[in-house]
Amino acid sequence: MTVVVAGGGIAGLTMALTCHEIGVPVRVFESSRRILPLGVGINLLPNAVRELTDLGVADRLSEIGIATQEWALVGRGGNDIWSEPRGLLAGYQWPQWSVHRGELQLLLLDEVRRRCGTEAVVEAHRLVGYRNTADGITATFEDREGGSTVEVDADILIAADGLNSGARRQLLPNEGAVRWGGMMLWRGTAFGPPVRTGASFMLVGNLDQRFVHYPIGPINPVTGLQRQNWLLELKLDTAAGWDSSAGWNREVDKSTFLPHFTDWVWDWFDVPSFVERAETVWEFPMVDRDPAPTWLDGRMALIGDAAHVMYPVGSNGASQAIVDARVLGAQFLRHGVTPDALAAFEEQLHEDVSALVLRNRGHGPMAILGEVDDRCGGYFDNIDDVMPRHEVEHFMARYKEAAGFAMEALNAAPRTIPHGVRVDGTV
Repeated sequence: MTVVVAGGGIAGLTMALTCHEIGVPVRVFESSRRILPLGVGINLLPNAVRELTDLGVADRLSEIGIATQEWALVGRGGNDIWSEPRGLLAGYQWPQWSVHRGELQLLLLDEVRRRCGTEAVVEAHRLVGYRNTADGITATFEDREGGSTVEVDADILIAADGLNSGARRQLLPNEGAVRWGGMMLWRGTAFGPPVRTGASFMLVGNLDQRFVHYPIGPINPVTGLQRQNWLLELKLDTAAGWDSSAGWNREVDKSTFLPHFTDWVWDWFDVPSFVERAETVWEFPMVDRDPAPTWLDGRMALIGDAAHVMYPVGSNGASQAIVDARVLGAQFLRHGVTPDALAAFEEQLHEDVSALVLRNRGHGPMAILGEVDDRCGGYFDNIDDVMPRHEVEHFMARYKEAAGFAMEALNAAPRTIPHGVRVDGTV
C-alpha cells in the first residue's frame, strides 16, 4: 500500500502530507536538483486554505504572506468596476491568502520532511515513464545528477509533474505543445507603500492589457513599505507565434515591456515607477491545454497542472492543486489505495475542473473588463452608469460557484477528509 508522487510542487507535496495524514506510505520524486523558493505571488482561495487548515499547516501562512481583505476590478481610467471583501471579511470560515509561491513550496517541503522523514522527498529525479503491472505500477525516473535511471514500484503513481508532465505525455502522446492565446505576462515583486486596504488584490485594465497588484507581506513598521507582487499583461501579435525555445519563465529587462505602460498613472498609483523598483522581472506566456479526456491510466493519475493547467485569471491554479490532493486522499479512504479510488477521484472532479479550464480561457472573472471596455473604453465616473450592479453580482456569483468557492456551499460542506481517520480503518 504505497504511493509514489512525481513532482515536488504544491500539488505533489500536499499529496504527500495527505497520504501521511491517512496512513499511506509515500515518497516524492522532484526533477529539480534542489527545491528553491522560485516564483512570485499566488493567491490561495478559501477552499484551499480550508484544506491546509485541516492539514495543520495554515497557521504558518502568516510566515510567507498576508490575508487578503479585498478583491477589486478597476477600469482603465482608474475607477472601480467592482470591489468586494474576501476571506473572513466576506463571511467565509477560512481566509484567503496572498503568498509567495516558492516560499509556500518550501513550507510544505519542510512539513513533509518533518512528518514523513528526511528521505521522503528525493530531488534531481525526473519522471520519464511508467508501466502498469499485474498488481502495481513501476515508475522510471532519470537521476539528473548521475545520468542513470531508477525504477520504483508502488501501488499508485500520482503525477504532479506540472504543465510539461512526462506522465501526461505518455498518456496523451499526440497532444502536442501547450496552447498559447497571445497574452504575455511579466511579473515580479517590489516594495511600496500600502495601496487601498494594504491587503487588496487589484486588477486594472481590459482584456488586452492589464495590471495586477497585491501585497504578499506585512507593512514594515519602520519603513512603511511592504513586499508587493505585480503582473503586467499584454496581448501580442499571435501571427508571429511564440518562440517556446526562449523558455517558459525567463528573466528579462524591463525595457522589453514597460514602454507599453508609460501612461498607466493615476493619482493613487504610478505603475511604471513602481515596476522600476523590481530587482528581477520574469516573462511568462499565458498558456493552457485543452481539457484531457481522462487523467487516468491504470494505476497512474494526473493532478494539479499536469491534469489541468489553466490561465492564471481566477487564482485557481494552486488552489485547485491543493483540492485535487485532498479529494484523492478522501477517495483512498473510501476505496483503498486502488484504481477504484483514482476512478472516483476523476468522477468527482474531471467534468467541473475541465469546464473551469475553458472558463478561465474565456477570461474567467475578468470578462467583465471586456464588457466595460466595449461600453465605455474603461473610462467612467460611476460604474452604475455603465453596468448595473446586479449584472456584475450575477457574473461573480456564477464564477465562484464554478470555481468551487461559493461561500454558502463551502461553509456548509463537511471536511473533505474526516479528522483522524486512516486508510486501514483505524482512528
